[in-house]
Amino acid sequence: MEFIPYSCQNVSDEDVKAVSDVLRSELLTQGPLTPEFERVFAQRHNTAHAVAVSNATAGLHVALLALGVGAGSRVWTTPNSFVASANCALYCGAAIDFVDIDSSTRNMSVSALKTKLELSSTVDKLPRVVIPVDFAGLPADLREIRELGNAYNFHVLEDASHATGASYLGAPVGSQFAHATVFSFHAVKLITAGEGGMITTNDDALARRLRLLRSHGVTKNFDELENSSEGAWYYEQTSLGYNYRMSEIQSALGISQLRRLNDLWSRRKVLAERYDEMLSDLPVILPRRQDDRESAWHLYVVEIDGSGTNKTRREVFDDLRHANIGANVHYIPIYLQPYYRKLGFKHGDFPLSERYYSRAVSIPLFPALTERQQNRVVDVLTTAFRR
Repeated sequence: MEFIPYSCQNVSDEDVKAVSDVLRSELLTQGPLTPEFERVFAQRHNTAHAVAVSNATAGLHVALLALGVGAGSRVWTTPNSFVASANCALYCGAAIDFVDIDSSTRNMSVSALKTKLELSSTVDKLPRVVIPVDFAGLPADLREIRELGNAYNFHVLEDASHATGASYLGAPVGSQFAHATVFSFHAVKLITAGEGGMITTNDDALARRLRLLRSHGVTKNFDELENSSEGAWYYEQTSLGYNYRMSEIQSALGISQLRRLNDLWSRRKVLAERYDEMLSDLPVILPRRQDDRESAWHLYVVEIDGSGTNKTRREVFDDLRHANIGANVHYIPIYLQPYYRKLGFKHGDFPLSERYYSRAVSIPLFPALTERQQNRVVDVLTTAFRR
């Protein structure tokens, strides 16, 4: 029986040629293609700067550092994400906390954030940075979160790892509201560079700090040198940075993939709309649609509606897997991981995140998914509920 993964990369002959050309070139790293990838990505996202990094986790890490996060800082994010959205704060020596989700959008709840800010302001425990996550590709309520950031003096770092190609209030994500936005080019994302990430920002000074931090804290920029009388070989380390650079191989693939972003996104949207129609009579809660934003459709997640069936999520998940369909679950709430429980978090801390997790199943969605394969996914789901 054919296996249908929940997602997979989409690599064209043009992508292969782009990578092959780099492998035959003189420079495999620190060449002209990474600046070019940054340029075209910034242009596509209507932003002043795009800073390429080795992966999105590295992007979150250096973005927090560039925003001044360190020991004694507080960072808040959503429980409904991969652990990297919280780990990045711990890398900086900061304290991490969470804000529960909106049960409809599955993103950070603005009302929960506002309540938490009001309470935290009374005990002088406000965050320095809040990280909303565009879960499954649906942009978070960034305008309202930025308004709260202005009122309570915190920075907004948007985790758009799922959201390349998404739009919010008529503009690409990463172009407005957030102080910085991080994108992922992991293999199963909208576009891939194998691995890799990008940080967008409209802040010139922040972009300079990001570029310094991603490359050991080392600069050869004449205007930044303390001793500028040395020769052309001279460089200085001005801060403690990291080796988070993107290679020319990754950049070549990223540039090639970016040319097809609209087509890849459009195919995902068509498949998502087809799922909406085909699953409308089943006891599942479908992904939320909102008129003021377009999801990137990185994931298609349904929730088992207990009011219409006695089937559990585990039973439905197992039926899909037994039928050779690569269903998945996104995500186990971060704070329920053993490492985070040791930090003091526990079951019941964020009940809406736990309720969502208890009934969520991600079903296959990727551009190469055929209608025949999609029909089979729906048929297995339908049979699972009728059994």
